[in-house]
Amino acid sequence: MPKPRSRRRWRRTTEMNADRPGLEDAARPGPALARRLGVGDAVLIGLGSMVGAGVFAVWAPAAQAAGSGLLLGLVLAAIVAYCNAASSAQLAAVYPVSGGTYVYGRERLGQWWGFAAGWCFVIGKTASCAAMALTFATYVTDIGWLRRLTALAAVLALAAVNYRGVTRTARLTRILVTCTLVVLALVLVVLFTGTPQHHETTSTSPYGVLQSAGLLFFAFAGYARIATMGEEVREPARTIPRAITIALVIAIGIYLAVALALLRTGDPASTTAPLAAAVDGVGAVWAVPVVRIGAALASLGALLALIAGIGRTTLAMARNRDLPTWLAAVHPRYQVPHHAELALAVVVGILVLTTDLRGVIGFSSFGVLLYYAIANASAFTQPADQRRWPRAVNVIGLTGCVVLAVTLPWTSAVVAAAVLAAALLVRRFTTGRAGSARS
Repeated sequence: MPKPRSRRRWRRTTEMNADRPGLEDAARPGPALARRLGVGDAVLIGLGSMVGAGVFAVWAPAAQAAGSGLLLGLVLAAIVAYCNAASSAQLAAVYPVSGGTYVYGRERLGQWWGFAAGWCFVIGKTASCAAMALTFATYVTDIGWLRRLTALAAVLALAAVNYRGVTRTARLTRILVTCTLVVLALVLVVLFTGTPQHHETTSTSPYGVLQSAGLLFFAFAGYARIATMGEEVREPARTIPRAITIALVIAIGIYLAVALALLRTGDPASTTAPLAAAVDGVGAVWAVPVVRIGAALASLGALLALIAGIGRTTLAMARNRDLPTWLAAVHPRYQVPHHAELALAVVVGILVLTTDLRGVIGFSSFGVLLYYAIANASAFTQPADQRRWPRAVNVIGLTGCVVLAVTLPWTSAVVAAAVLAAALLVRRFTTGRAGSARS
């Protein structure tokens, strides 16, 4: 942390930057978004994204990769997530506009880096939206065709909530997060008071631990939603860093508690619904429906926050003509990027009706890890009067993102890299703008 004099200088700089009109993203014509969210609202939106379907579903693939090294994989994912959160908070306080790392990359590194970050975020999180909707539907019904229709209904309903304004998004997120935390607390009490179950310890390897960390990172990445909504929080220089830090610390604590409970009561690698299996294994059959309800609510909370965050990044990219300018429209009454959210609802709706997205956690993680790699590189370039953390944090975050990305399942990494390369080629030949990186 900086010395008192450095902190005062950083605060003066960020407060001036919060209102300066010179940012390339903010300089685009058109109505601005309304600053309506406080620290509590921003924390809840971040928690709604992090403590979502991942806390109920991510353990099985992570445990299969890590074996007995699951906790180590979780710790590594948490360290990388913390470094990424620190870099994002430092940047968001200086560039408090919609778009997150898309804006930071453009401002600190150049247009091409910003475009790559924005594209990684949009495609990765669009896939995550569909995964959350399908996860919700899986816990609601076991009938295949009805599951897809239920997922579509969830997408349309939550897109409608976002369309009516960010304050409604924050209110519904508060309700969903509260219900999820209550359910998790009950489940943890059941698991920690139940009789421990003995199971055979599986082998592990460094590669398996790293792969599990990359998969577990999928569950931590929700704090990006706070930064991407930087144009809608009050006092962004103070609110965004506090909200990101608080939300991440709470999420890390929850995930550590759940991991310890699962390892105490069974083998999370043996089932696709380890929490439900764990409460059933300790004899609390009555708690299984509670877990299903909690998973459904958590999935809805994550989906709601994802729709809000992707809409804001799409808005920022459209303002800079990296996406069709039609997507930059802001509703005159509700003050939300309504065209971007409508387009997102259509794309996600098509995905949940036509695609099985259970295998795309690796794809989404690869895109998000690249997104944060660019965030760390951008934060590394910030001068001393804009810094809250030493550059070593940015270096650790960047290195961690790259290592975890390349250790993900190779098919996911190759497909995600190919999609990014195709987007860069399309941009090169359709715009002719070869924005070089800044030194």
